[in-house]
Amino acid sequence: MSLLDFDIRELVPTGSLRAAVNVANAALVRVDERTGELLGPSIDLANALAAEIDCPLVVNPYPSAAAILAAAEGNDWDIAFIAADPSRADRFEFSPPYAFVTATYLVLEASHIHSVTEVDLSGLRISAAREAAYTKQLEKLLQHAAIIYSESPMASIEMLRAGACEAAAGLKDFLQFAAESGDGLRILDDTFLEIPQTVAVRKGVMAASFVSEFVTRYVKNLSSDN
Repeated sequence: MSLLDFDIRELVPTGSLRAAVNVANAALVRVDERTGELLGPSIDLANALAAEIDCPLVVNPYPSAAAILAAAEGNDWDIAFIAADPSRADRFEFSPPYAFVTATYLVLEASHIHSVTEVDLSGLRISAAREAAYTKQLEKLLQHAAIIYSESPMASIEMLRAGACEAAAGLKDFLQFAAESGDGLRILDDTFLEIPQTVAVRKGVMAASFVSEFVTRYVKNLSSDN
């Protein structure tokens, strides 16, 4: 699909491309400590898409995937950098993956847990963000441990610190930052899930096919450059 095949105002009704990014996903979005500018693969792709359609880019940072989903109700963004969760397919169209991130667990430094297989035991409690894609998968993967739902990845870590659970699930890069804070926390070396990251557009938007085709070309060009 080309730009001639749909009305560009359908994708960018405000005249700018509003991109929702999850700042808890440190592998894909990070803050430059010197300038305060947002950087990372999600930002690079958003800039490339904005240039392709010749529109200004407005990056809207959110603290979690749940916050991005909630903002969709208010029509606060045009594209969102979130995982392609089947439970979201009734509301959004997803591009092919542009990156993959991994999920694992954070535990207390003194914990007897040293691998993901040791977490799924009867009596163990795992805190996990309610709307996160990895939480949806955990619901299917876990056979014995119990999930305690939180409202955000950071809230899951606070539950671990408070002793309300034995492990906190999350994206590895985000948990690594918490583990390096010196608060007696430790990240597990292995992972329980690899999560494809996509660009989401609201269901029914004609431009969704264009966005998907652009992401495919973008990823292919990155691969050829490397």
